[in-house]
Amino acid sequence: MKDDCIFCKLANGVFETNMIYEDDDFAVILDAAPATKGHALIIPKEHYSDIYELDEEVAGKAFKLAKKLAAHMSKKLDCDGFNIVQNNGEAAGQTVFHFHMHLIPRYKNDNAFIQWKPTEPSPEDQKELCKLLSM
Repeated sequence: MKDDCIFCKLANGVFETNMIYEDDDFAVILDAAPATKGHALIIPKEHYSDIYELDEEVAGKAFKLAKKLAAHMSKKLDCDGFNIVQNNGEAAGQTVFHFHMHLIPRYKNDNAFIQWKPTEPSPEDQKELCKLLSM
């Protein structure tokens, strides 16, 4: 646990939370400033700043947990859709530098805005980008 990290403290029970799930690796708490009803955070108990630092085994567990909780929450909340959001870096909207995943139930006309304006790259640009990124 990193002493100056608020999410380390939340995940490890230093502060009281509205926890909906806990195991040896993660705490899942309701977001204090939710986008929609039921918005929750999956927070690893161990500190990782972002996805680049995240241990691969923990990453696998996080995504399995996200799938399990999305199904559970969708059934319990009777929501119309679901966003799973994970930001890395300030430019991507990360404000707390401890890896976490947002579980955001969606409801018709909920006015939560989690979208982007599509761009229109040229076919040539796409082919060049494809060459650059291919593994």
